[in-house]
Amino acid sequence: MRLWMVITIMTGALWAVTISGKEDAMPDLKGKKVLIVIAATDFRDEEYFEPCNRLRQCGAAVTVASSVKGQAVSVFGKTVATDLKIAECKAEDYDAIVFIGGPGAAEFFTNATAQALARAAMEQGKVLAAICIAPVTLANAGVLTGKKATVFPSLQSQLAARGALVVSQDVAQDGKLLTASGPKAAREFALALAKMLE
Repeated sequence: MRLWMVITIMTGALWAVTISGKEDAMPDLKGKKVLIVIAATDFRDEEYFEPCNRLRQCGAAVTVASSVKGQAVSVFGKTVATDLKIAECKAEDYDAIVFIGGPGAAEFFTNATAQALARAAMEQGKVLAAICIAPVTLANAGVLTGKKATVFPSLQSQLAARGALVVSQDVAQDGKLLTASGPKAAREFALALAKMLE
């Protein structure tokens, strides 16, 4: 109990420092449209909620897609309404496409529709982002070749095998491509994504 209290106090202190910092300035994203792709089950909570909440707070219109329409369920059992099936999505309708991680995100690794969406986003000069294990979907789509990228540590070899320039850091940006390594990078990922869309 005491350790929990110490962690809570420290987290609060860090939060206070962060929100007083310049990096937390809210960019104006009114008029920006973002597609967030989550797994039908077992997408990672903070990897979804951090960027989704951040983008909406900044005024962006966020659409959520999955392999199912209706509801998706997170790792921690939270339900999120999904607006569209991924097959209904077109890259040209959005300023950014964001793939969220968590164990369920493996469903998109070999999904031709997800890969086509990632390729279209790159071809059209959109912001393309992925966190945790989701960069594997981008690698399999062929869009990370020669690009600096990060991923959940146990999957670095999968990115390297597809020609990515793998870096061991929480968040990596290469042009309009943004990748992050996992849940602990969710907040930094959200901040970087909002800044890229500004």
